[in-house]
Amino acid sequence: MSKTFLILTIIFLAFLLRIVDISDLPPSLNWDEVSHGYNAYSILKTGRDEWGTFMPTIFRAFGDYKLPVYIYLTAISEFFFGLGPLAVRLPSVIAGAVTVLFTYLLTEELFKNSQLKISNSKLKIASAVLIAVAPWSLFLSRIALEANLAVAFITAGFYFFLRGLRDAKYQLLSAVLLGISVWTYNSARVFVPLLLVAGLLIYRSYLLPARNRHALALAGGLIAIFFVPMFLQLLNAQGQARYGNVRIIDQGAVAEIEELRNKNDFPKIFERAVFNRPVFFVGRFVQNYISHFSPGFLFINGGADFQFSLPGHGLLYPVEVVPFYFGLVIFILKSRKQKEFRFALAWIALAPIASSITREAPHVLRNIVVLPMPMVLSAFGILYLLRLLKSRPHKLLVGGVYGILLTAFFIRYLVAYAGEYRVNFSRAWQFGYKEAVSFTKENYHNYDKIIFSKKYGEPHEFVLFYWPWTPVSYQNDPNLVRFFQSDWYWVDSFDKFYFVNDWQIPQKGTEFVLESGGQFDCVNCLLVTSPGNAPAEFSKIETINFLDGTTAFEVYTQNTLVRN
Repeated sequence: MSKTFLILTIIFLAFLLRIVDISDLPPSLNWDEVSHGYNAYSILKTGRDEWGTFMPTIFRAFGDYKLPVYIYLTAISEFFFGLGPLAVRLPSVIAGAVTVLFTYLLTEELFKNSQLKISNSKLKIASAVLIAVAPWSLFLSRIALEANLAVAFITAGFYFFLRGLRDAKYQLLSAVLLGISVWTYNSARVFVPLLLVAGLLIYRSYLLPARNRHALALAGGLIAIFFVPMFLQLLNAQGQARYGNVRIIDQGAVAEIEELRNKNDFPKIFERAVFNRPVFFVGRFVQNYISHFSPGFLFINGGADFQFSLPGHGLLYPVEVVPFYFGLVIFILKSRKQKEFRFALAWIALAPIASSITREAPHVLRNIVVLPMPMVLSAFGILYLLRLLKSRPHKLLVGGVYGILLTAFFIRYLVAYAGEYRVNFSRAWQFGYKEAVSFTKENYHNYDKIIFSKKYGEPHEFVLFYWPWTPVSYQNDPNLVRFFQSDWYWVDSFDKFYFVNDWQIPQKGTEFVLESGGQFDCVNCLLVTSPGNAPAEFSKIETINFLDGTTAFEVYTQNTLVRN
């Protein structure tokens, strides 16, 4: 079997693992995915986002200010496939498969001239296989995530950076891809400049000769075109909005510092020297940073957010524990003499920085920029350990057993992902909104007002997406009420739709109060709400369940007219 056919087969299988049943697994689009989808749809139809901004370089969305690349690619996807889960998730699916390809190419290029005692051919194939089936990549490639798309750009960009050491013209392509990556995901805005500087220092002897200077100058100019506006954007409130919501030093941290000062009887000068923001930040950063390398995070439990990883399953398979840490030790030892290993270690060491300056560390998504290096480490460790075995039969036996164990863990993961996870965690994916919107659409003309509870988050975006609502009509709707509060943009109404918090739904009567301060009398209304939360005068006409059978929404009405 030729190497080309083998890698193409691996990429094809990786694509299948990511595309099969993509519309229903995960079981529903979450609010970020429908936000991507509807903003892309609005761009496709009007050239403006949902806020009416023409071709923005950052999307306001809910006030979390999403970077633009994924949304613009989704607009292209929707042009071909229409507005739906397939079109929204397809860019991430393709990015996952592309990452497999460039993991293969990057590994080959990185270790091309190294004095390896293992086969470079086997190393690049093993690395590609491991990232193709890795829970970390597989799970996130099936969701509309800017982070997963950024990994594809970063992996390809640094492959061409390394290739450019031999042929300088590839530095131009590297500059474009790395430049696009920093407009794709926020962690890339920290990681890519740092690794690029590290790469320039490590490989400076390859870049200094006169024959490379012209191409390097052009690449530098291209990088500046992407990076300078990015750094300028980071200086304004929009560019800092996302970090402002997740930074280490927040009100909770300030309160913790004050508590530490109050419960100790040290001299005041000592308390202020030890219990202060900089010291707290450094201590928490170090703690966060180390946590990204813990076996519990990588191999046993994964992350705490169940929209980014499977509960009780690591980001890598348990069978990779020994090869991963063994490979890491070998990389550290070899880095003293070989540039290739220094570059790989720089990648691994710099990747967790962006995640470590936030509260929720270790974080699956924010540390995704470390990919594909964990898989390269594991592949290297496996092959190096096999090399230590003396006889060929022993190597075949151990390699075969390892392959069987890896396959068993992989199948176990797929069964859990497609089975119990889909059923038990459909709530985490805001399942039920599609069905609720479908019901209201069928009965739209029977009611004067349609009310949605905000219980599960941002119902207006699901209405816009699943209807789908014409973007121009939404942007110019005279009944559109939206406002900024608590670092978030809220929508209270548009057309005949009203969106209220659970606690704003009266238990008796028909007077509803909106968070923005308005109020209305609910006569001839349809109410889509959480279980049991409706005025006594309303009658239940429909129940929408999560996949585990528990109730997601109940639909109530004052009007006896319902769907046929």
